[in-house]
Parts: sequence; structure tokens; C-alpha cells
Amino acid sequence: MVRRLEMDRITFCIPSKSNLRYLKACIPSIRENAHRKDHDIVVFVDSDEDGTVEWLKEVKDDYNISYHVNPDLGKSLYGIGMAYDYCIEKSTTDIFMIFHADMMLAKDADLIAWKQLKEKHVVCSTRIEPPIHPNAGEKILVDFGMWPEDFMSKEFDNYVKLAKEKYGDKTTEGIFAPWMMYKSDFLKIGGHDKILHSCREDSDVFNRMHLAGYNFIQSWQSFVYHLTGRGAGSFDGDEERHKNWQHMMTNSTREFIRKWGTGVQHDALMKPLVSKKYNISFVIENCSDAHVQLLYHVEPWCDSIYCNESIGKKYVELEQNNTSFDLTKRLKSITSQPTENVIVKFDSQHLSTQERFNFLTQLSNILTDSGQVGHMKYDIFDIEIKSLDTYENELINVKN
Repeated sequence: MVRRLEMDRITFCIPSKSNLRYLKACIPSIRENAHRKDHDIVVFVDSDEDGTVEWLKEVKDDYNISYHVNPDLGKSLYGIGMAYDYCIEKSTTDIFMIFHADMMLAKDADLIAWKQLKEKHVVCSTRIEPPIHPNAGEKILVDFGMWPEDFMSKEFDNYVKLAKEKYGDKTTEGIFAPWMMYKSDFLKIGGHDKILHSCREDSDVFNRMHLAGYNFIQSWQSFVYHLTGRGAGSFDGDEERHKNWQHMMTNSTREFIRKWGTGVQHDALMKPLVSKKYNISFVIENCSDAHVQLLYHVEPWCDSIYCNESIGKKYVELEQNNTSFDLTKRLKSITSQPTENVIVKFDSQHLSTQERFNFLTQLSNILTDSGQVGHMKYDIFDIEIKSLDTYENELINVKN
């Protein structure tokens, strides 16, 4: 692909879930601070309990916005991953930038990121945030306002000038919104995975990009001010929004574990760490009515569970509505013969310590470090390894 000397026009993709107060700061910041004033801005309205659609209708010509509304508005949610994909589908530019409603763009952040962009590269800007959450060095903690109405834009602009001088041409390999890439590269891996409905969709797509050999570049010259999860609800200053976010985060985290066999993993600077995905079954002996909660805790960490059939059915009834996976295919009778490559047997009554539970959650990394084909015994666990073949690369592409 031949690069032009003049910056390409790109599309800013912004999902909104009743985010009017944030959009009122986010969108003007793009128009005021972007290097090109004619970038496309596409907003997907997933829910509207605050007059978002009415406002977008009023200002769409002033800010040159196109917006799209959930056709089932008020009844169901697309979720942030599918909302992003909808915006990307509607984009007419070769390049897009994923952007949160609770972000404000710094001067020329688009141009600086674009200069780093190549095929099979993903470039993200560095977040400047109020000091709410811990920092491992992947962002900058400075308070320029806790809410969009309090944003100190002039002070932020002055700080960005100093930060550019301080960090020079520094880049790291972290990846977090806002991120920019070629639409064609994104479509090659199938976009976001719809099973990650409203949370963890970013960690999943970053894992898949990493496995597909894409390069991550975090520019320390390209900045945004990020109100750290206000738009989504991860910040607990909005109690009702935060409660809904916690519920969605719990379910999405469990979906992520079912898919990848581990929790979200990355280094201190936010580069994904992807473990090998083994075909694992747990055979749980002496599983009684009292152990439905045990199934809740261990089920996501394997491909199949063999247990008392009636307890398995009870668990499926309780959990199926919270997952896109067919639990009837994951919960099997203990009288059946396990066919998975790695079979771990244990007595439900002995899984009584955090250390033993941690063994199950760390099993993929343990197998990578020291697994060998054959039978072995570890503490309460009887382990049969038929094969150490893995299938994480089969997870790169999704078909939504």
C-alpha cells in the first residue's frame, strides 16, 4: 500500500450508551483538535435515556456527524463490540479509530498516530487520566477534571505540549482505546466477537490481533484525556450505572475465560499475553446438590465437565441465560468416557483451598511449562494427558 504524504481522512467510531453528557465534550474535541477537520465521525446509539438522539439530530450538520440507532432501542443492547463493528461497517474510509465517548482528543493526536500506521499495525494514543485507578506506567495520571463539564481544556492543551517535549519519540507496545488501524486488517479477523457482549471485547480482539501477528504501537506523542470508564460505567461515582456495568463485566469475564482458558493477561504496559489453549476436561467425583456453586466457579476454566448428571442439569438451568456457550455440550454425565486431550479428575469435597482452585485456573500455563503426555498425580488431582496439542490459533477469526 502506497502511503500519501498528506494525512488520510479517517473515521472516528464512537458507541454511545446514554452518553450525552460525554458526547458533548468528546465530539467538539475531535473537531477542534484533529489535524484534519473533515474526518468522519460515526456514532452508534445503543441506548438513549438522556436525549442523545435528539441532540445528535440537532448538531449533526454543525459537527458533520453520522449517527445510527439501535433498531431495538430500549429493548435490547448491541453491546460495545457490535456497536463498534456497526460503525466500522458504515465507515467509508480505509482507516478507522476506535474512540470512547468519555475521551477528549488532544491537538494533532490523529496525525501523530497516523504517521505510525502501517498494514498489520495497530496504533493507540496515550491516555491522560485523573488519578482514580492505579498506573503501571502505561498512562499518565494528571487531573484535568473528573467529569466532562469540569474538563480544563486550556490546562490540558498546555500540558500536552510539555508532555510531547518530555516523551520525545517514545513508543511502547501497549494497546488500549483509542486505537487506529486499517479497516481491511480488522475485517480479516472477523471484527469483534459478539459473545463478549458489553465488556472484555477489547481484550479478546487484542488477543486475536496478537496471535495474527499484528504489531502494536502506543505513541507517547498522541494523547487523549480519558475520564476512565465513565461512559461505560466502570467508575463507581454513578451507582446505578456502575451496578449494571459490574453485572455485565462478570458475565463477559466468564465468557472470556471459557473462550481463552485464562483471565485477561497483559504486561505492565498493556501488551497482550496469550496462553496456549488446551482441550481440557474436569471429572468431578462425589458432586452433590451442595456443589452447584462449585460448578459455577470451575466450569469456565475447562472445555467440558463430567459430573453427576442431575447436578449438571441444575447448573445449566441456573447459568445458561448468562452465556452464549451451549452449556448442555459442556456439562456431561460422569458415566461418560472423557474424550478431551487433558483430563483432570478430583473429588469435589477436597477442592477446599484457594491453592487447589488456583491450580485449575493456572492449568494452561502449568501444562505449557511442565506438561508431559502420560498419567500423573498432583495433590488431589489425577491428571491424564493424551496430547499437548493446542488450538488458540483457531480463535483468531470469528464468524459473526
